[in-house]
Amino acid sequence: MNRATHQLRRWLSHYGWPSLAGLLVAVIVLQQLQTPEINTVSEPNGLRHSYKQAVAQAMPSVVKIYTTKVVASPRHPLLNDPLFKRFIERRGLSQRDKIERGLGSGVIVRADGYILTNNHVINNADQIRVMLSDGRQRLAQIVGVDEPTDLAVLKIDMDNLNPATFANPESVAIGDVVLAIGNPYGIGQTVTQGIVSATGRYGLQLNTYEKYIQTDAAINQGNSGGALVNAAGELIGINSVLYSRSGGSNGIGFAIPNDIAMYVLNSIIKHGKVIRGWLGISAEEITPSIAESFALSTDSGLVLISIVRGGPADRAGLNVGDIITHINGVKVGSGNDGMHQIAQIAPGSKITILALRAGAAQSFLVTIGQIPDSAFSNSSRRPN
Repeated sequence: MNRATHQLRRWLSHYGWPSLAGLLVAVIVLQQLQTPEINTVSEPNGLRHSYKQAVAQAMPSVVKIYTTKVVASPRHPLLNDPLFKRFIERRGLSQRDKIERGLGSGVIVRADGYILTNNHVINNADQIRVMLSDGRQRLAQIVGVDEPTDLAVLKIDMDNLNPATFANPESVAIGDVVLAIGNPYGIGQTVTQGIVSATGRYGLQLNTYEKYIQTDAAINQGNSGGALVNAAGELIGINSVLYSRSGGSNGIGFAIPNDIAMYVLNSIIKHGKVIRGWLGISAEEITPSIAESFALSTDSGLVLISIVRGGPADRAGLNVGDIITHINGVKVGSGNDGMHQIAQIAPGSKITILALRAGAAQSFLVTIGQIPDSAFSNSSRRPN
């Protein structure tokens, strides 16, 4: 018997087993107090961090889009030869046109059959077929398109549809978990997961009006027009484009935010096209470096470079060189934000513009006009 065992027996004979039990309980309690509590969430079937409820809510609203387009084949030179032409006609042969097929995705946004997708998905299509997640199919009609945002509105005649639930556009933040749902490469409805990498992305020269949600969720060919949803299954954007040098997904995708999508949808349904507000100006965004270089009294806003003669800004008294700092009391954070703010004001509305002229603040009451279609033909500057 070693010395430690002998001492333990002497201690027990003197103090007894109840004392030992009390000592052990005290040790256990101290260990529990020193060990940080770990909260675990039990879910059905032992699953953790699952987005199955979000997918179950969002997936029925996402559709597959298949397009066909007849492309006339160029006239074969031999058909100009009378002998060859007579030989072909005698045998009842004819030169065949080509049929090009395309695929993409769309999102049901209203129970009466309205669908949002990208304009480039259905552009110049002769036939558009929509397939729902439950396998039902219908031919779709084009309600209207909006090239400046690359959005299009389709309509199908079908009952028991599941429209998407729109999230609050102000709730989208960098780092949020998002799910991209679409029909990549035509293999079938697919869900990919990532996070919001950036919001308000612009200057990509992809479209006239840009305010993208950037995500690293895989967006491949065929995902265009599909849904970008949050972890609750609510629609936050329409997947539009991937940034890739190889043609495959490499972690940079862009979605059109749902506030822009909803504005385009409602305008097209009501007017057949998108009606946008217009000031009749060209402007450059002021940055801190520009403000320092020209000794400006503000480091944000829009400096007017040109003004359309007879346009809304000209009639209100604004001049080239004025710096717009506020629109209806809201500070102009960037040229892109200002452009979107003006575009979504109904023509005929009156707004108040605060501008700096020679360092002094002046207020201007401007009646918003309607942007002419010709404004989009000049891609060098965005129309405002």
